[in-house]
Amino acid sequence: MKKDLICIACPLGCRLTARWLNESAIEITGNRCPRGEEYGREEVVEPKRVVTATVRLKSGFLKRLPVTTKRPVPKDKIAALLNRLYTIELSAPVIRGEVVLDMADDGVQVLSSRTVKK
Repeated sequence: MKKDLICIACPLGCRLTARWLNESAIEITGNRCPRGEEYGREEVVEPKRVVTATVRLKSGFLKRLPVTTKRPVPKDKIAALLNRLYTIELSAPVIRGEVVLDMADDGVQVLSSRTVKK
């Protein structure tokens, strides 16, 4: 089996090819730096993404607060995370970098991306 990817680990944007040699061995080609091989391997084994979204804000000059995950989240957990975020309602003041949601069971922390005064 073969999968073509474009690497996003650095600005080069290498065109990668991932080939499964057997059930446990994957060959990554086309990378021009070591990060490309690591990215390609992770992308075909367990793809992850940093999630950005907004949550409701009761008070303050904004109606919604931008938030982001502290680390990339496995793609199969993103929908559940977004559903949980869309139920949250915060009150100002909120400080940039403050933990908005801590899903310790999944190892996911969501942080405020902006400071909002009361």
